[in-house]
Amino acid sequence: MTNEMPEATWEPHEKHGRLTMQSDLPDTVFAFPKQRKEPLTDAQHVRNAVARFDQVMDVSDADRALSFANIEKAAKYYEVDLSETSWHDLGVHPQPNRKEAAAKGVATREREREIKEEGGESL
Repeated sequence: MTNEMPEATWEPHEKHGRLTMQSDLPDTVFAFPKQRKEPLTDAQHVRNAVARFDQVMDVSDADRALSFANIEKAAKYYEVDLSETSWHDLGVHPQPNRKEAAAKGVATREREREIKEEGGESL
């Protein structure tokens, strides 16, 4: 295992005006560019990417290292103070059973929507 930090691919994205859809953003604006996860478009999004770092699933250690390099570069650009010095400080493992819990939440919301459309009471 190498401790070498990959070169960041992040670049600022200065699209203003109407709300920007995630699909409109270039890969270079994401912490995880290959997966297009965690856009780093302003200081708040940088903080969100740090908070959600360990929730990103199905990524390699190399993806996490690149993501941290991108977060660091965006944090410097947007003047966000990072106390973390390595991606290892942000965590590596998503919550256990996260996929199952998310699927259960979706099913519950769908049931509630169906009940509401039929004029019934919510769960």
